[in-house]
Amino acid sequence: MAAAHTPQESMGAAAEAARRALGGSFAAISMWERERGRLRVLVNVGELMAGEERLPEDESYPVHDFPEIAEFVHEHWAAGGEPHAWVETAEGVGTGVGVGSAPPSGSWGRVAALRRRGRGSCVVAPIVLHGRAWGELYVARAAGRPVFDRDDADFATVLASVTAAGLAQTERLEEARRLAFTDPLTGLGNRRAVDIRLDEALEAHHADGTVVSLVVCDLNGLKRVNDTLGHAVGDRLLERFGSLLSICGAMLPGALVARLGGDEFCLLGVGPPADEVVRVADELCRRAAELELGEGVACGIASTGDPIGPVPSARRLFRLADAAQYRAKAARSLKPVVAGRDGGAEDAVIRLADTSPAHPPERRRFRGRR
Repeated sequence: MAAAHTPQESMGAAAEAARRALGGSFAAISMWERERGRLRVLVNVGELMAGEERLPEDESYPVHDFPEIAEFVHEHWAAGGEPHAWVETAEGVGTGVGVGSAPPSGSWGRVAALRRRGRGSCVVAPIVLHGRAWGELYVARAAGRPVFDRDDADFATVLASVTAAGLAQTERLEEARRLAFTDPLTGLGNRRAVDIRLDEALEAHHADGTVVSLVVCDLNGLKRVNDTLGHAVGDRLLERFGSLLSICGAMLPGALVARLGGDEFCLLGVGPPADEVVRVADELCRRAAELELGEGVACGIASTGDPIGPVPSARRLFRLADAAQYRAKAARSLKPVVAGRDGGAEDAVIRLADTSPAHPPERRRFRGRR
């Protein structure tokens, strides 16, 4: 689980390890969705029957069909016990298992499922996360195989506890990853997220000609808002523009929108034609001009779909987009400025991007309070 790169991989690893450890033919991990009142299957492994998929999109069952997860577990805790796995068989509920067997209320839904899928028995272990019933680990054996016993239930209880610890670690890692690539104020991506995605996009461009477009936006008037109305109002302006950028970015499939720092934002498009990106940027400029606070936005665009010359690195595309944005800001343009569209390689924007790194577009990156 620790080596997995995604929550799905982590749960898949846990389910497969539990299946092998318990000698099962099939295993699944399900989550109790309290708000829906359903037990949702997240992963299935082993011998899959009709209707079962390894990563089902929406395989879920009403909790009242499997009441143990919502009722028995809590009653057991209230009596001072600990969550414990139980066994069910295709012949009946908790046959001959004794302590740790299925709850008295029983679930004929599981028995019917065992029969329907040609399985002889199953062991069900509650997964407890952060002190609450989170879901369950389910391992089954095919009909004709030895039925699970008390020792198997004890072992499954331990495996469910280990799985819970792994899920908690996965949650912490996911949160760390989210924070590492997210701007805390706006919830958009941050510069690190853009750098990684842009490097990957340019690799695709060099391999097969995928169009890569970068829109760099400078939110005008933030300093005035901060100085006259306070930083809290300035933050609201940043959040509002971030939402607007997100809405416009959704017009481009797969686009990444981010806050680079201060009053500077960007939109990275991978795949759509340059004209489509320009259209979206034009819409962004129009909507930004209608915001109650601020003074609109200056947008610069650089796209490999335009005559901008070779783009060997992400830095080159950023310099071109920065230079275009600088031109837009200097001219107080209400529309985006696009590198290469007024003269190709001789475009004034491209000449500006090819000047010394000490040029204003480079100096002004990340200015502002945040």
